[in-house]
Amino acid sequence: MYILISVIMIAVLVAADQIIKFWAAGSLEPVGTIPFWRIGNQKIIDFTYVENDGAVFGSFGGKRIVLIAVTTILVGVCVYFLYRYKTSSKLMFISLNMIIAGGIGNWIDRVFRNGLVIDYIEVKLFNFAVFNFADICITLGVAFILIYILFIEKRDDKKEEVASNAK
Repeated sequence: MYILISVIMIAVLVAADQIIKFWAAGSLEPVGTIPFWRIGNQKIIDFTYVENDGAVFGSFGGKRIVLIAVTTILVGVCVYFLYRYKTSSKLMFISLNMIIAGGIGNWIDRVFRNGLVIDYIEVKLFNFAVFNFADICITLGVAFILIYILFIEKRDDKKEEVASNAK
């Protein structure tokens, strides 16, 4: 059952990522930027078409094969942990699925778009990188895992210790 849920969740997230990137390539590439969210004269978020040949903040630019290999390995590691710990925590389950989906979404771009990942969300409120839905999935997945490790796992371990001492 968990495998089916994972496959569906990953497929939906990857499909959403690819559909949005298809929209960005068709609608944003010809115009560059479309204003999205303003408060008065203050720009908050724009949709801006960017082709990124690197990883986070443009690191490893032009290293397509390396990025494909690293992404493949990291997605594989996440699949392993997902399979191994699928029932340990709903938060961990969702987090790993999000990371896998985001990795696959950007991997598809690197493989089928000549190494270029399409980014389109530009935070204008402060100078920040342009990113995409797959990046959001990865970032939230990692953040949720950190929350689990820092706050939830320790609490669960204490409960198990108290239960074993009571026996």
